[in-house]
Amino acid sequence: MIPEQRPFTLEATDVQTSARAGKLRTAHGEIATPIFMPVGTQGAVKAMDHQTLRALDVPIILANTYHMYLRPGTETLKAMGGLHKFSTWDRPILTDSGGFQVFSLKDLRKMREEGVVFQSHLDGSRHLFTPENVVDTQRAIGSDIFMVLDECTPYPASYTEARTSMELTLRWAKRGLDHHRSTPFLYGHHQLQFGIGQGSIYQDLRAQCMDELVAMDFDGYAIGGLSVGEPAEHMYEITGLSTERMPIEKARYLMGVGTPENILRCIGLGVDMFDCVMPTRNARNGTLFTTKGRVNIKNATWKQRDEPIDELIGVPSSANYSMAYLRHLINAGEILGLMIATAQNIGLYMWLVRQAREKILDGTFRQWSLEMIEQLNQPRT
Repeated sequence: MIPEQRPFTLEATDVQTSARAGKLRTAHGEIATPIFMPVGTQGAVKAMDHQTLRALDVPIILANTYHMYLRPGTETLKAMGGLHKFSTWDRPILTDSGGFQVFSLKDLRKMREEGVVFQSHLDGSRHLFTPENVVDTQRAIGSDIFMVLDECTPYPASYTEARTSMELTLRWAKRGLDHHRSTPFLYGHHQLQFGIGQGSIYQDLRAQCMDELVAMDFDGYAIGGLSVGEPAEHMYEITGLSTERMPIEKARYLMGVGTPENILRCIGLGVDMFDCVMPTRNARNGTLFTTKGRVNIKNATWKQRDEPIDELIGVPSSANYSMAYLRHLINAGEILGLMIATAQNIGLYMWLVRQAREKILDGTFRQWSLEMIEQLNQPRT
């Protein structure tokens, strides 16, 4: 069940920060890191088809176990040969465990040692996620990388609440790992399993959790339970503490983060992998991330601006369409507007991590990242 070769290879570390460049090998392709993974919750990235994702050189997408379990369901996924075949996406897929989505249900779920009982947001039906059946569900999905079931600790949480939650996450992690190692793959390709660190903002709990996960020897490690309302300085503090305790030779994943600045700062702290709904969600709301700064495309400022959306990131629609035309499409509710805006934001994120990788490899990451953060954060005028 364990591949002969370690899946992650470290290629370079920046001399002034902890930023890393590496390669992550999966059954459906190799991924150069650092990398951003667009979120395709239900097996599709909103307002983007696979052809556009490939054109943007997206090497991996993320799908959600909770949503795929409810719809289309594991029986359909098995009948269709897994999500790769079902969706015709032939590149790597990562699936989260569904723990965060269940956490978000609040009054519709109940935690217990066996697992978490929850009500579907679709029809109110009751279901049980356990560390074992979440592995089985991700077997049915056929993802290349999947996560253990964890409890995403809310913020704020008392020390006692965070410790109780963290200890439950560790017990679930061991059960999920044992089940992964004792059950077969469904579609003939190897699946990697990552453990998830929890512990809220408490440094000793985070350290204990990560140390115990590392002792279990997962294929990679994730930092969970951040970007849930805590101040940014706590996010950076916990991220740095966590990566320092992760093995050098394994991939490091910060879940659900974040803005371009968050990503660059956390690359500098040693993170290899990111995902977030922000670029696609903001695009649908008319907020663009560009190399010249942030834009609210709905503003009248852009009504008669003939300049391209963004010529630097290698996205054809961003180089060919004007700001004025995109504003018109978004304000008119045209689907094409959502597609162009989404391609811009995803394209910017992909460009950003590729640039970061180049700067790590040539030893100029620190100064470049500081300049880029300032540039990206300014309002575009």
